[in-house]
Amino acid sequence: MTIDNPVAIDSAMLLAAGLGTRMRPLTDDRPKPMIEVGGQPMIDILLDKLADAGVSRAVVNVHYLADMLETHLAARKRPAIAISDERARLLDSGGGVLKALPQLGETFFVLNADAIWVDGPRSNLELLIEAWQPDEMDILLLLAPTTTSVGWGNRGDFAMDQAGRLRRPRPGEVTPFAYAGAGIWKRELFAAMPERFSLNRLFDEAIARNRLFGLRLDGWWMHVGTPAAVDEANACIADHVL
Repeated sequence: MTIDNPVAIDSAMLLAAGLGTRMRPLTDDRPKPMIEVGGQPMIDILLDKLADAGVSRAVVNVHYLADMLETHLAARKRPAIAISDERARLLDSGGGVLKALPQLGETFFVLNADAIWVDGPRSNLELLIEAWQPDEMDILLLLAPTTTSVGWGNRGDFAMDQAGRLRRPRPGEVTPFAYAGAGIWKRELFAAMPERFSLNRLFDEAIARNRLFGLRLDGWWMHVGTPAAVDEANACIADHVL
């Protein structure tokens, strides 16, 4: 079901320019975002979710086997696709968004191409839109409980208080949430950034301002970063999609 997007978040950045080295041999002949999970390329799973959440334009950055990914995306009608070319030089996650900024709105989604999920009763992107409070938040991240996530093996990325405000783990601390590779961002955060940088820098700056927030994912999250994780994700989808 397509929703009427109440805060006009009509653009998104989909980070798809990685090398996919941990996915070999599956990435020997295709870019990682085109690996199929549940019978569909991961990039199409995410673009379909964006279209259903009211996003009309998605910027996709490309590097490894870029021609193949561009050809595949050319057939899509929703959302409209713009390509951000990083063939000459990878710009890291933050630099990739910065390069694409002229094609993004004042507020936009950023999604990782190797993080997918099965929604619960409602779209998680729709829930992010409804939870977005620009007066209080600079970034709102979708977070997955580490205990029920597929393909995730670290101590957690964030702790979250009752208001949804996030902090990094303390030394030796195990925190309950993984960044699910999706969130809402403000354009103004990128104004003074260098050409190449990680989005982690903006996470930490927002934490220092008490303006990094999270929303717990409703459903089942899959980080598909290795061939073994593909098998685990296929099993998860088979168990949770009617």
